[in-house]
Amino acid sequence: MADPFDESPVPAGGRPMPAEILELRGTIDNIDAALVHLLAERFRATHRVGELKATNGMPPADPQRDRQQIDRLKSLASGAGLDPEFAEQFRNFIVSEVIRHHERIAAEHAAGRRLGDAPPLDTYS
Repeated sequence: MADPFDESPVPAGGRPMPAEILELRGTIDNIDAALVHLLAERFRATHRVGELKATNGMPPADPQRDRQQIDRLKSLASGAGLDPEFAEQFRNFIVSEVIRHHERIAAEHAAGRRLGDAPPLDTYS
């Protein structure tokens, strides 16, 4: 069975890998790395939004903003030659994780208030 992570120029089939494929794979790897870093930056920003929402008694989700963002991203996707429905699904996947984090932050904030505004202990550090 071939190793799916084998990046050698001659794959299991015995035919040399065309240089253009190797070059494109390098480009794809760089884009994937950039996406991971951009998502990490996005989650740092949304974490702060979650803290501010909890502090101000706001709900974790904002359906009006969500609809505006979906429309905006679908338009951007269309203009970039990307399937707008894919862009919406991708965004929904990310936002569902953000909302889960915001709900946890809100619960921790509420628990902290009940305990005299003491911040919750981070047992994972």
